Formats: sequence, structure tokens, C-alpha cells
Amino acid sequence: METPSNEQGQLGAPDMNSPRDPYRRNEAGIREPPTNIWGSLRYLGPGFILSASIVGSGELIATTIVGAEAGFMLMWFIIFSCLVKVTVQIEFGKHAICSGESTMASLNSLPGPRIGRANWSIWLWLLLMVGKMFQVGGIVGGVVLALTEFFPELNPENNFGMFSLVTYLVAGSVSLLVFRGYYQLIEKASLIMIGLFTLFTIASLCALQTTDFAISINEFASGLIPRFPPEAVVLIAIGAFGITGVGGDEIMAYNYWLLEKGYASYAGPRNDSEEWERRAKGWIRIMYLDAILAMVAYTFMTVMFYLLGAAVLHRQEMVPESTELISTLGTMYTESLGPWARSLFVVGAFVVLYSTLFAALAAWTRMFADAFARIGVFDFGDEKTRRFYIALCAWIIPAVWASLFLFFEKPALMVVLGGLPTVVILVIVVFAALYFRYRRVTSRMVPTRIYDIALWTSSIAIALVAGYLGYELVQGLLEWVGPTAQAEPLVGHWKFRSLEI
Repeated sequence: METPSNEQGQLGAPDMNSPRDPYRRNEAGIREPPTNIWGSLRYLGPGFILSASIVGSGELIATTIVGAEAGFMLMWFIIFSCLVKVTVQIEFGKHAICSGESTMASLNSLPGPRIGRANWSIWLWLLLMVGKMFQVGGIVGGVVLALTEFFPELNPENNFGMFSLVTYLVAGSVSLLVFRGYYQLIEKASLIMIGLFTLFTIASLCALQTTDFAISINEFASGLIPRFPPEAVVLIAIGAFGITGVGGDEIMAYNYWLLEKGYASYAGPRNDSEEWERRAKGWIRIMYLDAILAMVAYTFMTVMFYLLGAAVLHRQEMVPESTELISTLGTMYTESLGPWARSLFVVGAFVVLYSTLFAALAAWTRMFADAFARIGVFDFGDEKTRRFYIALCAWIIPAVWASLFLFFEKPALMVVLGGLPTVVILVIVVFAALYFRYRRVTSRMVPTRIYDIALWTSSIAIALVAGYLGYELVQGLLEWVGPTAQAEPLVGHWKFRSLEI
């Protein structure tokens, strides 16, 4: 049975472009849900904000790397990773609309031990996000490497000092935009540019069919048959599972975008009346449409990038490596559209990766500030203090991303490794989703049996992937420290050697 939330005391990050606080519900904010498709389309958006953050690290980099390593063999797994997680995302969204709670407020209600004022899940999330820093640090590197394609003098081998300066300037520019509250404007521009880049990728894939790299029907069909490549490539695929489609952190961020879009406010304060139930179910239907259309969009992009990687890079045994990441990825377009497409690809890659940084930072500032409030660092109910901590996170987080990239200088490796803790975050999200479904749903909001089957299918699939990942990592660690282990770093061990990219 869901415990009613304190509507006036609801915590969360403010909408910096509006005096309205979307994390506080009152009768004045009530709005009737649209009942036709055209009216519903006007309220879409949260799912496509996730798409803006997904395309960069998951589709452009991680998916292409899997295609380059495994060929067509793992296309089914990449599609599966996009489709299977959406039900968990929807369950999180339903809970946000019904309760009006931010993500961290919801996690703080989970059963289990508490450390200080915060639930165990929040502390574990903070620990796992240290690993996620590597992923977005790799995306910062991708943005900077895209710039070096136009300005060779920025190459780190030529002038590491200037390269470092540009890296921090790129990170700082994202900080400035989020800190100043320009998110809504840049979000729309980024989505338009991602749409243009999508059309460019479609054209490239179609043009590919007129070249020696044309994909046959048999090759495409073989990619839909479940099978696995050698073990070392499986680890890359598992890392990609955490990144492609919605990852655990994107699912957690989804609640913030739903709340800031107004879905929970429009439903009104929860009072379990028939009127509230009708409105809540109406806005949940809009959320269903939003999530499913976004899933179709990013799954389509995922498949296109995978096919390009498998058809062009795998056949030439080219795997994106270190500072050659953007250059190698550009080969997918020059081989299909011609040399002229290289510059256009670099511009598109810059746009896609930069929009990912922007969307990620907008979400991370909210989640980190919310988490710090739950552990008792400050009172998130104080709007002035809340704004200060969100702004502080907007400056500190990108600086960490940039520093990690400059230290490791292996963006592809950082992106894939950053996907590994995402799988663990997904497990937390699954546990929370099941708890919300069976412990905090009122009798009037119980879903259909088909929905429950989909939720359990999603949950079991994520648990199995996480279990396999844990087994592989433990086995690799035991062999590395065992009596027959060679004296080499863990990332140099055989289970991790294919990740040295």
C-alpha cells in the first residue's frame, strides 16, 4: 500500500526556467490529461531527453565497438538490451506520477539498513557513480577528439598543454550552460541536431548497400539469432548492455524529467478519490506513450550504428582505439558516402556527444544534489540552498570528467568500463521497481497481468546479466591473484585485454 507523500514537503531540484516548483503539488497545478493522440503528443518530452543522453555513449561509441568486435553476431543482444529495460523505466515513472516523489526520496523509502539518514541504496549509488564518472569522462574525450579532427594542432602528441586546456574548456562550457539554467533551450536545439544526425546515419546505411560493404539479408538475419562470441567479447557486450537503451542512471533521471514536465503536478495531490485516479491514469498513459516512442527511436539508432560497425569496421578489423576513436568511427561514413562525409560526421559526432554531456550533467546535478540532501549534507527543502548545491555540482562534476580523461586518455575503454557499474545500478533500480509495484501501489492502481509479466521478464533479464557480469569479474580477479597469475595489471589480464581500446 503506497504511503501518501507529503506534498508540501516534497524535495527535489527546481525548474530553473520557471518559478513553479514541479516537486510541490497543489490544487492550482491540476490539469486534465489529453484524450486524443494529437493532444498527447504536445506533452511528450521526458523520454526524448533520455534519448539525447543515450545516443552519445551507448549508440555512437559502445554499440559500434561491439559491432566492430563481434560482427553481426550480437545484434540481437543489443536490440534486447534496448527493449527489455523499458518496463522498469515505466514502473519508476508510474511511481513518480502517483507519489510526486523525486528518485532519491523514493529510494530512501526502500526496506533495508540505513547509514545515518540515508537508505543503503543511496550510499551504494554514490559509490557506483564513481565508476560512471569514467564513462562520461570518455565522452568528454570524444568531444575533444572531434575538435582535433578540425584542429590538428590540438593533438595531445603535439601540444598536451593546449589539449588539456581545451578539455577543461569543453567541460566548463557545459557547466556554464547548466549553471545558468539554459537547459530547455539547448535541449531543444540538441534534439533537432540529433535528429539531423539520425537522418545522416540513415543515408549512410542506405548508401552502404551500393558499396563492397553491403549487408546481405543472410548477414542481417544471422544477427537476430541468439548466440555468443568468444568470452572476452562477451564482457564488452555486457558493458554495452548497461549503456545501450536506458541505463540505470537514465531510469533514475527519468523521474526528474517527468516531474519537471509536470505530469505529477497535473495529476494533483494524491487523495485516492475517483477524480485523482482518473487524472493519474490519464497522465500515466501519456508517460507510456512518451517512453515507448523514445524506446523506438533509440532502438532504431542503436541498430543503425551496430550495423555500420559490423559491416565496415569488423570486416576491416578496425576497432576504435584511444585517441583514434573519432577518426576510426568516421570510417563508417567515408566508406559508404565518400571522403566528403568525414567532416560532416565529425560535426555530427561533436553535436551528439556534446548533447550527451549536457543531458547527463543536467540529470547528475539533480541526482547528486538530491542524494546529498538525503544523507544530511543540507536541507533540500530550502530552495536557495538547493539551487546552490545544484550549481556547485554543475561545476565540480565536469571538472572530474575532464581530469579522468586526461589521466587515462582512452575514451573508448572509459565508456565501456563505465557501463559495468551501470549494470549494478540497474539491479538497484529493478529492486526498487518491484518494491514500488508490490508495496506502494494502491488497489485502484494495480496494473494488468500482461504488464506484470513484462515487468518480471525485464527484471529477471537484468538480474541474469548482472549475475553473469559479477561471475566473470570475480573469476578474472581470482585468476589474476591466483598462484599461477602473471605479474601484470588487472586490466591487462586476459579477461580484460580486449577492453584495452
